[in-house]
Amino acid sequence: MTTPQWLSIGTLIGMMALFLWGRFRYDVTAVIALLAAVAIGIVKPKDAFSGFSDDIVIIVGSALVMSAAVQRSGVIELALGFVGRRVRRVRSQLLLLTASVGIASGLVKNVGALAMLMPAAVQMAKKNSASPSVFLMPMSFASLLGGLMTLVGTSPNIIVSRVRERMTGEPFGMFDYFPTGFGLLIVGLVFLRFGYRLLPRSRRAAPTMGEALNIGGYSTEVTISEGSPAIGERIGTFQRRHEGEVTIASLLRGGKRRSTHANAILHEGDLLILNGEPDALERVIAIDKLALEGTQRTVPEGRERDEIGVIEAVIGADSVLIGQTAVALLLQERYGVNLIAVSRQGKNLTRTLGRTPLQQGDVIVLQGPASLLPERLAELGALPLAERAIRLGRSKRGWLPVVILAAAMIATATGTVPVAIAFFAAAGLMVITGALPVGEAYEAIEWPILIMLGALIPVSDSLRTTGASDLIATGLAQAAAVLPPWGAVAMILIAAMAVTPFLNNAATVLVMAPIAGVFAHDLGYRPEAFLIATAIGAGCDFLTPIGHQCNTLVLGPGGYKFSDYARLGAPLSLLVVLVGTPLVIWTWPLH
Repeated sequence: MTTPQWLSIGTLIGMMALFLWGRFRYDVTAVIALLAAVAIGIVKPKDAFSGFSDDIVIIVGSALVMSAAVQRSGVIELALGFVGRRVRRVRSQLLLLTASVGIASGLVKNVGALAMLMPAAVQMAKKNSASPSVFLMPMSFASLLGGLMTLVGTSPNIIVSRVRERMTGEPFGMFDYFPTGFGLLIVGLVFLRFGYRLLPRSRRAAPTMGEALNIGGYSTEVTISEGSPAIGERIGTFQRRHEGEVTIASLLRGGKRRSTHANAILHEGDLLILNGEPDALERVIAIDKLALEGTQRTVPEGRERDEIGVIEAVIGADSVLIGQTAVALLLQERYGVNLIAVSRQGKNLTRTLGRTPLQQGDVIVLQGPASLLPERLAELGALPLAERAIRLGRSKRGWLPVVILAAAMIATATGTVPVAIAFFAAAGLMVITGALPVGEAYEAIEWPILIMLGALIPVSDSLRTTGASDLIATGLAQAAAVLPPWGAVAMILIAAMAVTPFLNNAATVLVMAPIAGVFAHDLGYRPEAFLIATAIGAGCDFLTPIGHQCNTLVLGPGGYKFSDYARLGAPLSLLVVLVGTPLVIWTWPLH
């Protein structure tokens, strides 16, 4: 083994150690690996930034924009809502949700599909007095399986396609992944339909809004505005009209406290202290045109004042709220929203809300102008949990993003234009036509992923240029020489599946795909089956909440523990290996 080979393998091991340590975020770790590779000479300075000009970066970034536009359109949510109203049993709802998120993950990036359908899952669980934990982990696993079906479903598929193009001159097409991905999705859906019972029944979802406040409801100060239906109405009549969901705890008129007797009459300008559940208060404020006290809103000229909305959201991995307090961040002044509750799984918060440092996975309750809440949630890096009639983020051009996405898929599937051009054009059209605002398009792009890809491409390529990948692949081939063909494919699938929990799934493919290609060559096989197996293994982390964003996303809202993932995920992983291996070989013959 030559010195460059030792250095290349050493850099890879050091990078994996940093990923395991977790001291630095994955994109920073990739940058460290790139700088180290340049410093020790295994990556030439002129090639250091070649990864950022690679088509993979354009394809992944464009896919994220397309995914965000389709997610924003609300078309998939509408379809699910229509069917969901006719499905009542929990097990049937579980199958509906997992199938929906699985199919949606073939059209948009899997984490986007999961985030889009989580509110429906939480709402269904509430209606059935069940815990959302019954739905969320199975949905996460289904989204991972669904992402295996198409080129745009998950980043590993895009990267593997590029590796195949470099090896054979022909990339994988949009639907080349479909036979294996769809087969695994069907098997996975059947397993999850019955296997969800492996999850401990004691798990509770993150508290709802009322539970997060630790009271039956909360109090809000409102003023009866001009034109309100409540003007001239008796308090008893007001409360009966709203079916007793809210009560008037106090009434102030002209700064003086007045009686709240059922026969007392309400006047314009009265200040009311309302008690009730957050959802009920939101409806009453909107229906009766009540002005919420304490919410300072800047209303542009010519625009009507917004209704006030209340929403649950979970703090994401890249949220600006992490480590911040509402006071320090000037949440009201800068974003125009109020923080009215915080729920942190397994912990009792002792500080006031405004001075509580927030963490990833916290469930928060925000209050603010309803039409601005989607934009504010995106800016804050929080994902909605509660379904709302205002349809958060819904685009008026509902079907346009779907049409553009379909055109891009057809163009790439037929080979009319290269994938990078088709995706980039589709992403551009999403913005040009107004299906996705420019600001949201930039926010949809996961810049840390692109930075990691750009930095790791030359580092992973150093394995090839130094011959280290050939050396590793040859060693694996010698070990697999005694195995039947299916055993060799299973070895690569299991290896990728084992590495993914410790590396980002995209990083796993960047490292493993070239090795898999050489491995196949040394054994005298075609590379396609081994590349597909690599993509499947990298896309199927069912054992931990940290290997994939989908699993992390449901950790807090589902109330899961680290060990819960293996309970449901270990048998599913075994099933993927047992079913996926022959499925891959059948779809992509080795000779």
